[in-house]
Amino acid sequence: MKTNLFRLNRLGTASVFTGAITAGLISAAISVVCSTTAYAAEPKAQVAQQTSPIGGVDHVGLAVSNLERSKTFFTETLGFKVLGKDSDYPAYFLNNGSITVTLWQTTNGEQATPFNRKTNVGLHHLAFQVDSLAKLNQLHETLKSAPGVKIEFAPENLGKGPTKHMMIREPSGNRLEFIHRARR
Repeated sequence: MKTNLFRLNRLGTASVFTGAITAGLISAAISVVCSTTAYAAEPKAQVAQQTSPIGGVDHVGLAVSNLERSKTFFTETLGFKVLGKDSDYPAYFLNNGSITVTLWQTTNGEQATPFNRKTNVGLHHLAFQVDSLAKLNQLHETLKSAPGVKIEFAPENLGKGPTKHMMIREPSGNRLEFIHRARR
């Protein structure tokens, strides 16, 4: 079976890869490459076998009201590195080794309308995995003094636990979750 695989590169440009791939190879490639995060209430071990052609998240694009302030937050507070910049449509492309985040400057800056999940369609929040409870607690301490950050809640159980998470607003108001999924 001949298959076209579409992929977005760092700058958001679509690339098309065409190749002869059997259905069995697609399934094998997905199971090796894919990284599945279960719905909040389910541990990873209980997630059904992956059947989607999607292997994971390549990148996330966030519209920000203050590009420099948000870039500083992601690089200096969260440890992301700058991969590139687009001056025509002001944007930064950042990566932490696991995920690429694109920050796009809104045209109306600080007057941009904040997202409201009850009245707007869009991304409610972006969740980042944290390796350990100790790192989640340390991140919470760091975020307490990070400029422009609003902590919605400190690390707490997600449901009945043992998973713990916290939620913040980064300097441009985007909602970010940091989550540690404890092993049962």
